Amino acid sequence: MKNSLKKLVLSGFFIALGFILPFFTGQIPALGNKLLPMHIPVLLCGFVCGWPYGLAVGFIVPLFRSIVFGMPPMFPIAMAMAFELAAYGFISGLLYKYFSRSRGNILVSLIAAMLGGRVVWGIVSYFLYGISGSHFTLNMFIAGAFINAVPGIIIQLILLPSIVLLLERMDMLENGFRV
Repeated sequence: MKNSLKKLVLSGFFIALGFILPFFTGQIPALGNKLLPMHIPVLLCGFVCGWPYGLAVGFIVPLFRSIVFGMPPMFPIAMAMAFELAAYGFISGLLYKYFSRSRGNILVSLIAAMLGGRVVWGIVSYFLYGISGSHFTLNMFIAGAFINAVPGIIIQLILLPSIVLLLERMDMLENGFRV
């Protein structure tokens, strides 16, 4: 019970971070698309709290920001991001739980989550754009998922394994947040 409450509180913290970090990009979509500020707290939530919390936080953050600030726009961007970020939280938390604890495995979990989330984003975007009568092309997928996101991907690959290792050293992680 105590552990679940801590994970719930931490999840609220990660939602708040996902809500606030985009302000550092100045609410400029082109900059946010490159730095990916909402992705960091969602991926971290998966590592810290586990996959169920990471999935929920990932789904909530873009929809919540869209409702409150109109950024990202709800359709199709925030809706597609909700599924993408939910996949990030799910995959990072699930793989971290089952892999042995090492910098290499943290990185493997992170990369798998980043790739899996981008595939989910592409599939959902394809359907959402189709509903609106638009086309979501392979070039749009590659540009949105990889080319435009290179700065954010680099930041995530450097920052997140370091944070997770630091939390492990502080004895704050052990199959999720330790009581």
